Amino acid sequence: MKKLIILIVSIVIFQSCTVLTRCVKYYEADITDHEIFPYEEINTGNNKFHFKDGDKSLFEKQIVENKDSIDYTLDEYLKTGQTTAFLVIKNDSVLFEKYYKGYERSDISTFFSVSKSVTSLLVGIAVDEGAIKSVKDPVTDYIPELKDGDSMFKKLTIEHLLNMRSGIDFDESYSNPFSGMATLYYGTNQLAKIKRKGFKCAPGTKHEYQSVSTAILGIILERATGKKMAKYLEEKVWIPMGMENRATWSVDDKRHRSPKAYSGLNATAIDLAKIGRLYLNKGNWNGKQILSEDWVKKSFTPNVANDGYQYQWYSFQAHAADTSGNKFFQDSLTAVQKCKPLINEYKYYYTWENSDREKDKIGVKIYTGQYYALGLLKQILYIDPSKNLIIVRLGEGANFEYTDFMYKIGAMIK
Repeated sequence: MKKLIILIVSIVIFQSCTVLTRCVKYYEADITDHEIFPYEEINTGNNKFHFKDGDKSLFEKQIVENKDSIDYTLDEYLKTGQTTAFLVIKNDSVLFEKYYKGYERSDISTFFSVSKSVTSLLVGIAVDEGAIKSVKDPVTDYIPELKDGDSMFKKLTIEHLLNMRSGIDFDESYSNPFSGMATLYYGTNQLAKIKRKGFKCAPGTKHEYQSVSTAILGIILERATGKKMAKYLEEKVWIPMGMENRATWSVDDKRHRSPKAYSGLNATAIDLAKIGRLYLNKGNWNGKQILSEDWVKKSFTPNVANDGYQYQWYSFQAHAADTSGNKFFQDSLTAVQKCKPLINEYKYYYTWENSDREKDKIGVKIYTGQYYALGLLKQILYIDPSKNLIIVRLGEGANFEYTDFMYKIGAMIK
């Protein structure tokens, strides 16, 4: 019996040797991961777009945080954390642009799950062009090999993937080398791994954030367009939008070269800001419709059933409160009455939430109209359409909640 257990463990370890080797060697994900994986190049064109220089005096004087009886300017506060790049852009003018930890404007970083939002952008372009016929199409129309896997794959649609409602049995964890996320991220031949996946529930029935969903989208995109994902991005976005710096998109291994659509875009903060500008302008770039306005609307309309997640983007949420700062009440009618000024002010979607401490109390969660792409270690592209505002943050980790921080920064700007 003991020999049998040793044999089984040995087989598992042998099959996962690449994952284990990468996990041990690199320990945990880092914004320099673009250096450890094979990649496809994304080149720039001859014409570069540059944001204008704006009035930087606001953040040179304005206090953004008062902590431990110390007043901080934005620059001073960011120096206390793990930020490597921070940009604030309004009306195409740069109000703040600083780099830290030895990074410069032209240095690329791994975007991690911000890549998911860019993948959605590319899927939208492919739908606009007819390469993907419909988001209602089953994934097996584009990846017929999945028909040999779990029968649920035949019911899985592109829109299920966009909204993270695949139902696939997948563990979104980097720490365990045998988890779905670790084997996907550090492993090779991602399609083979996807084919072996089972389902926890029928597609469309439950929202659960899973990187495997975006990995499938990347494979569909390449099958539908007949082009490498990186080259499709180069042709449809990077060159037409005048990106300043070359970028790369990591792939699973040198043999299969399947795109890490869920995490593999490696680029600069200033060029990520241009993705924000494209969405602010409803898919239009200086007169050219790069992405349909309809796709942008779907990406930015809060999906309450998905906790404000739709088409690989997040909707910013806020807890409504009454004039005394209370957030939870005895019943939903009281909650609406007490929080009505805020509900009327934002005029966006809202939903109910229960108090973690007092299960019988009800609060109101408001979607305020801001949206963002979010990656591991708090890589963030934050967009506020009401102020024509873009904020980008890249970094090696996070010592506070940056999305809330960005909301506060936006409130400072008139």
